[in-house]
Amino acid sequence: MASHPDVGDSAPDFTLPSTQGEITLSKSLASGAVLLVFYPGDDTPVCTRQLCDYRDNLAVFSGLGVQVIALNPQPIASHEKFAKKHTLPFPVAADEGGKVCKLYGAAGLFGMTKRALILVGRDGRVQWRKTDFPIFYESAGEIRDAIANLTR
Repeated sequence: MASHPDVGDSAPDFTLPSTQGEITLSKSLASGAVLLVFYPGDDTPVCTRQLCDYRDNLAVFSGLGVQVIALNPQPIASHEKFAKKHTLPFPVAADEGGKVCKLYGAAGLFGMTKRALILVGRDGRVQWRKTDFPIFYESAGEIRDAIANLTR
């Protein structure tokens, strides 16, 4: 296995505080697949555009049976302010210390989180992953197309 779970590997379980209360990956999977959205920072220009795109196109994800969980190492207070300001309808989880970011290969240089997307299927296995340069992100439509093309 790579230094992070790759497609087909079991996704490490975790429990984190979020803007919608404590979340546990395995419990979330009981309701369907989960798209983990690792992003560098609250209220930064590209991250704000990315998460607002996902907010505005949440029907794209729900239509595919996919829940969205955004996360990075910033504290819960920062996430709460960010989520409220932009009315984010999905949980934004605080991975303080960056343990989950490291587990999933989303920890970058100098403590910065890489922009990464990891789709975990109901079976707890990674179905798709994509890492982008910090100034780019996958739009909701691009993610829909990638997920729709997966072999089920």
